[in-house]
Amino acid sequence: MIALLLLISLPLLATCGGQGSSLGASLYVQNVTADPAAYNGKEITVDGAYLWRPGDPTISVLALGIHTLDNGLDAQPLGDPIWLEAFPADVTSNMHRPGDAVYGFVRVRGQFATGNFGPNGSYPYQITVTSAELIEQVRRVEQKIKDAPLGEGKVSFFELQRNPAAYNGQTITTQGYYFWNSLIYVLAEGVSTEEDGSSPQPLGSPIWMEGFPPDVSPNLNVGANNSYVWGLVEVTGTFQTGGGFGRDGAYQSLFTVTSATALK
Repeated sequence: MIALLLLISLPLLATCGGQGSSLGASLYVQNVTADPAAYNGKEITVDGAYLWRPGDPTISVLALGIHTLDNGLDAQPLGDPIWLEAFPADVTSNMHRPGDAVYGFVRVRGQFATGNFGPNGSYPYQITVTSAELIEQVRRVEQKIKDAPLGEGKVSFFELQRNPAAYNGQTITTQGYYFWNSLIYVLAEGVSTEEDGSSPQPLGSPIWMEGFPPDVSPNLNVGANNSYVWGLVEVTGTFQTGGGFGRDGAYQSLFTVTSATALK
């Protein structure tokens, strides 16, 4: 869905081009890459899809559009991307954030150059950004549990976070938002989505989960082609803490599930 939205938005960008903005009249990525010599060494303003992905190599580019999986993950630039140097981080706060990348439509101004740029010099074009603004504002909706006792025999998610050592190695029952997207499997205090329900993300400091029963997933929010699952659940299992859990060992605690129930 995100890939289609970005692609469909390209004609919309074209209809508003040349009308100017706080950064001045703009070009489009395809204008620049079709005739790079005409813009080499010049200060230009360009509209396109910004994509940043961490890793090896890192990606920081301006492209025609973005292609993603159904869950918004594995974002890839379309067309011939332009490497972006010094893109301002504060502009990214209202972009799409599926979990492994940041992307959205932007208007950037900066010095254009041709040569060998980015990791391994693999990009023939670069803009050294002097200013940037969003064309597309992404608004998110949050659903969260309350910080309140759950009753006898149960431990709240927030109590686990405040006093993890007190419950280390114990079998407990708690509640929270289960989130799965093929990369991460966590219990969180909440989940945020874009206004149309797409691109869900866990909130706060999640607990890594193992053993969540697949037969509970159909009772939760399931993405197209099973691209993600999330929803409010009550789980029973063994809690462990001490760090080094989950993907890249990045999670402080682990919850190994023995039973789970979807909550409405």
